[in-house]
Amino acid sequence: MPFKYQRSYHGPVEAVILDWAGTTMDYGCMAPAAVFMDVFERQGVPISMEEARVPMGAHKRVHIQQLTEMDSIRKRWQEKFAREPNDDDVSRMFADFVPSQIACLSTYSTLIPGAIDSIKALRSDGIKIGTTTGYLTEMVAVNLKDAKTQGYEPDVTVCASDVPAGRPYPYMCLLNAIRLGVTTMEACVKVDDTVPGIDEGLNAGMWTVGFAVSGNEVGLSLGDWSSLSASEQTKKRSKAYQRLLQSGAHYVVDSIADLLPCIDDIQTRIAHGEKP
Repeated sequence: MPFKYQRSYHGPVEAVILDWAGTTMDYGCMAPAAVFMDVFERQGVPISMEEARVPMGAHKRVHIQQLTEMDSIRKRWQEKFAREPNDDDVSRMFADFVPSQIACLSTYSTLIPGAIDSIKALRSDGIKIGTTTGYLTEMVAVNLKDAKTQGYEPDVTVCASDVPAGRPYPYMCLLNAIRLGVTTMEACVKVDDTVPGIDEGLNAGMWTVGFAVSGNEVGLSLGDWSSLSASEQTKKRSKAYQRLLQSGAHYVVDSIADLLPCIDDIQTRIAHGEKP
């Protein structure tokens, strides 16, 4: 008879792989956006906060390159220098970016409310904690140090500089899986506040959860977010949810404080034989 065997994973969620800025610390993903603006300002080609955020989640050199490819920024560059930006310009700005980013990271290193409680709950269920980031090794070293003083130490950290290519490629997630010793990608959940971060998880064959309010899509510090009226919050939240859902995220919630129900639901779906 023409039957075909299909394998189905029914085990537990084994690992949650978290982003850093906008996901576990730095509410609003402020640190990188501010430095990208400063780097272009020093070139005499100012960019807006909204422009600075567009490629967020990518390797930081790739982020700068993608900014130079945006029509609005490219036009300003041509007006300033009478030529288009080139690879040497990108390299020069990236060299400027790295020390500036390292210098300011601790200013934005406060963990997002709910991070410690959520991570403790995941660990109590035997779930391992990995991380991916568009930051370089020397940058995330600052995050690791600052997070440790607040009680957060992931089991594994993989940076964009550790793999052949960063997001949206799946390599950082796959290296996490290797180092964490998970049995299958279907047992892993990738959590991020950016579209490239969601793409990264999907490309690795993992479940994905997007954080809309605490991260890049809303792009406001906790204080600025809290000062908005309810109607303003609703408008910004709706737009951010739509962006992340359209990227293919299996779940979208406000922040890490809302993560645990997503993990519980994923576990139920896995038990029923569903795949990411």
